[in-house]
Amino acid sequence: MENKVISVPELTPIYPATKHENFRDLINFAASNYGSSDAFILKKKKAKGGKPAEYKHISYKKFKQDIDNFGAGLMKSKLIGKRFAIIGKNSYKWLVSYYAVLCGLGVCVPLDKGLPYDEVETSLIKSKSEILIFDEEHEDMARKIKASENTGISTYICMEDIRGYELFSWILHKGKQAVQNGYKEFGTLPINPKAISVLLFTSGTTSNAKAVMLSQFNILENVYSLELVEDIQPGDVNMAFLPFHHTFGSTGQTLMLARGVTTTFCDGLKYIQKNMAEYKVSIFICVPLLIEAMYKKLLAGVKKRKKEKTLARGIKISNFLRRHRIDVRRKIFSDIIKEFGGSLRFIISGASPLDPEVAKGFDQLGIDLVQGYGMTEASPVLTAENPNTRKAGSIGKAMPGVSLKIINPNEEGVGELIAKGSNIMAGYYEDYEATSETLIDGWLHTGDLAETDSDGFVFLRGRAKNVIVLKNGKNIYPEEIETLIAGFPYVKESLVYGSPRHRDGDTKDLVLCAKIVYDKDYFKSNFGTWDSDKIQRIISRDIDKLSDSMPAYKRIHRLTVTHQEMVKTTTGKVKRYIEK
Repeated sequence: MENKVISVPELTPIYPATKHENFRDLINFAASNYGSSDAFILKKKKAKGGKPAEYKHISYKKFKQDIDNFGAGLMKSKLIGKRFAIIGKNSYKWLVSYYAVLCGLGVCVPLDKGLPYDEVETSLIKSKSEILIFDEEHEDMARKIKASENTGISTYICMEDIRGYELFSWILHKGKQAVQNGYKEFGTLPINPKAISVLLFTSGTTSNAKAVMLSQFNILENVYSLELVEDIQPGDVNMAFLPFHHTFGSTGQTLMLARGVTTTFCDGLKYIQKNMAEYKVSIFICVPLLIEAMYKKLLAGVKKRKKEKTLARGIKISNFLRRHRIDVRRKIFSDIIKEFGGSLRFIISGASPLDPEVAKGFDQLGIDLVQGYGMTEASPVLTAENPNTRKAGSIGKAMPGVSLKIINPNEEGVGELIAKGSNIMAGYYEDYEATSETLIDGWLHTGDLAETDSDGFVFLRGRAKNVIVLKNGKNIYPEEIETLIAGFPYVKESLVYGSPRHRDGDTKDLVLCAKIVYDKDYFKSNFGTWDSDKIQRIISRDIDKLSDSMPAYKRIHRLTVTHQEMVKTTTGKVKRYIEK
């Protein structure tokens, strides 16, 4: 099917939305329309000695004032027309810094808070950053960067009050005084929405990480498209879990501001469920790895309470009523929903394919779950579902305004996904070769393989570079099998790959291998053992059964099991090139 092209239909807009010219326009809109509503709820300190935690409520009006004051303070410090790198955990000060810079002060370079020193230093050099804004957890790194003098950083701004640096609090105070005395220059800075405003590094090692050039126009077009198709409303409460240095995290946060949502922050991975209840979270944007873990934990709780039959009976009754357009899911399963605080109604999953059974499971409980797909180079969302348009296992349809095609499909209809639209990057910073390989005639070549069904839904089949091609010409998409393996309740992570057969002197053909990270506690609770040999036998038995249900060429011949986590990117993706 060489040169054949399959076009993907767009998702139909169903919600009213406002298009914003630049980030200042969006912040002004939010302050004007949601002024006294909570933009953020900050926990001032964790509870100690039985004392309740203290909370600070920040309105949209106050958020705009802080951005204006911090921006004015930076201008008063003659920090304008610069490249500002930001590194730190998700926080209110991170966002104030980010939006202040993007209101006309310069280019923002969000850095991965999990990078080792060498990669941070390389990123600062590659991006030609001049100012580093960092939090307390990165103070040692900032000190080391300052001492090395290898980068072009001339100003160091600490979000906390640590001596030896410019202080966020002082710059904010200086700007506030200037604004109170009539200083208006920050609010009138010219903004070119189509100029490069953000440099975002793709995940990977230092040698292949590329800096994606995005404009405010790119990002805000994507935000507008999301507003058109996703049910996010003023009064919703969001927990900002995805890191802001990741485009899915930062664009998602901008979407929340555009819709008047209240944002809260997570205390850490193990506190997610507790924080959901604490803040009455109604919307959660996350990656499949965590969403699947949440669902498995939920089912484990049902099993522990010996309520499996009650749950199954409730689902049967609910499904029957839904066929007659009577929806009582949230009433029937209110006790389960209360485990997430009682308000959770909408989960958005992105970054990699989600187990269809998990999507189906949340839907049966009355929690809408939709999937999306994208990449940093697309600001990032290219496809999405919404509660009105979805199909198990699918990543939905093209976003409004995005042209999406599958090119050169094979006999199974699987080909590379390419995209064009106003959300697509200008290119990779100072990397013409990589840009020319990825952007061809205006089309972004994603490197992802996909197919569509008769209804136009897109189904990811994996990365082109991960496809395992056997000597008989059969293609195996490892991500498909990994999704099936993830269905076993004890599986935390899995990796499927090809390895040389080494039989009869033949090293050219491949056999399928799997590496599985298991949950030790699950085996202790359900099988009464932590014995690695027994666990190996149980998992091997299940994998053999799974292999028996698939075509012979997809059989897993070699299996590695461990309870040690695999090496992953900060967005939860396994680094395949390390773990194979």
